[in-house]
Amino acid sequence: MSRTRPARCRARFGAAALAAAATVCLALGCAPQRPPGPLPAPAAPAAPDAPGTPDLGPGVHVFDPSMPRERIQRTLDEVFRRQERAQFGPGREALLFKPGTYDVDVNVGFYTQVAGLGLRPGDVTVRGAVHAEADWLQGNATQNFWRAAENLSVVPASGADRWAVAQAAPYRRVHLRGDLRLDDGGWSSGGFIADSLIDGKVLSGTQQQWLTRDSELRGGWSGAIWNMVFAGVRNAPPTTFPDPPRTSVDRTPVVREKPFLYVDRAGAYRVFVPALRRDARGTTWSGGAVPPGSSRPLGRFFVVRPGTRAARVNEALAAGKDLLITPGVHHLDRPLRVTRPGTVVLGLGLATLVPDRGTAALTVADVDGVRLAGLLVDAGPAASPALMEIGPPGARRRHAADPVSLHDVFFRVGGAGPARAVRSLVVHSSDVIGDDLWLWRADHGTGVGWAVNPAAEGLVVDGRNVTMYGLFAEHYQRHQVLWNGDGGRTYFFQNELPYDPPGRAAWSERGGEGPPAYRVAPSVTRHEGWGLGSYCHFMSANGLATRRAFEAPRRPGVRLHSLIAVSLGGDCAYRHVAGDSGGPVGAGTKVATLRSWP
Repeated sequence: MSRTRPARCRARFGAAALAAAATVCLALGCAPQRPPGPLPAPAAPAAPDAPGTPDLGPGVHVFDPSMPRERIQRTLDEVFRRQERAQFGPGREALLFKPGTYDVDVNVGFYTQVAGLGLRPGDVTVRGAVHAEADWLQGNATQNFWRAAENLSVVPASGADRWAVAQAAPYRRVHLRGDLRLDDGGWSSGGFIADSLIDGKVLSGTQQQWLTRDSELRGGWSGAIWNMVFAGVRNAPPTTFPDPPRTSVDRTPVVREKPFLYVDRAGAYRVFVPALRRDARGTTWSGGAVPPGSSRPLGRFFVVRPGTRAARVNEALAAGKDLLITPGVHHLDRPLRVTRPGTVVLGLGLATLVPDRGTAALTVADVDGVRLAGLLVDAGPAASPALMEIGPPGARRRHAADPVSLHDVFFRVGGAGPARAVRSLVVHSSDVIGDDLWLWRADHGTGVGWAVNPAAEGLVVDGRNVTMYGLFAEHYQRHQVLWNGDGGRTYFFQNELPYDPPGRAAWSERGGEGPPAYRVAPSVTRHEGWGLGSYCHFMSANGLATRRAFEAPRRPGVRLHSLIAVSLGGDCAYRHVAGDSGGPVGAGTKVATLRSWP
């Protein structure tokens, strides 16, 4: 999604007690008695963590409440000056706040993660603001990508904070003690909130689409343009799609929150690994509770700094280490291979993986419980068959009790330079959870063009019972999403078709028309989606059409809810929204909706 468009084309219109005691004890760094049962897969012995700040490289800035306010603010301002306009720059930054209270203003630019180091959001309070603005683009927030606010409490000095963003800009585990504005006066196209409590009202303004998941909106929600989705949200607005276009699902069936770095009471750094939740609603930390999950000492993690050889990282993984990947651009001559059940791979500051030799950046074996979080995977100059692969082809094991999960994992082909990939993310394993994924074939930046940054498909799902929360996929040359596995579920989908097909021959599939944005294979018997949107605009070849935005077999177990198709400038067409229903969309009617299909 991008928007420095010329006005004509780039605008977007518009034993419970024991378990609880074990959770608290693990979180605080003690060692409770292990209940009987099988032991987990072996991990490398972890040396005790001494209190103090570990060396996580120059991109990590750790603040302590004992530091002078002026010193903290000066660092925050310096980072923002570097990152405000650095959309494709090499800088990567993590601004980490130890437990305490800070009177500062945190303006969040590109490739910047702002996070509290407490176990609960209320352990770190910022009195001032933690905000994302679009001043650099005259209020147009549709390019405010690649940034994050996480795990803190904010008391906005003005009574309201602003998070004017687009894709790849998560707002997680935040307690905002005021209102939240999601635009900056111009166009805006995001976004994602999870595990958060907003005391005031959320004002979506010009936001075209948004997913809010497992949160609480005490002051309610105001606004809707195309596609606002709420899943497991307390005090969410009811479903009124398409007028206004809001879709609410009362609970999330299976979900897990993102792992996070924190400091325990002894001052040692640890990583908290949230537990799986079923039939979830609201935050994991309601009332200041310790969230369900477990804690791992930093000594269990191999710290990956830019320049670390991929072979060395794979040795650490094979020895049973988890990974903490520090801010920076990490060039890889071979894939990182995750083979141990329960491995955590956690990136800080939008840590970026670049496969330079046409391989995957990372692969996961068909094992339980792997967590991948906080990563940007950037395609290299040699074509990768897939940038990331979860499970090998033909994977058959089930992982319902302990699935693999991906949190804030983003993919990019082009934009920072010429790049090539066939597919961005391929999921062969079953029961995988995706939680805020943006798969983007670049439509602006450098190294952009039909033959310059080719990529056929964004997401391909072969595994069974895969669940996606917040799925963004844009500009791929064939399928944005191709779903072959049975039992899939998607809660919110946002898409743009490619802007740049050079002509009908490049775009046509069947009968001279282009492929759907979201295709469910004819063999699928069960699939369901809520809040699915696809938009088109063709810059170099007007008059091209797509037969349907969404394609799925007409079966009793297949259901799609709250569908929208949009022709952004009237220069492209969808014959139908889904199947042979809804539409057409084009020069005459730019927006068409379906409450459900079939």
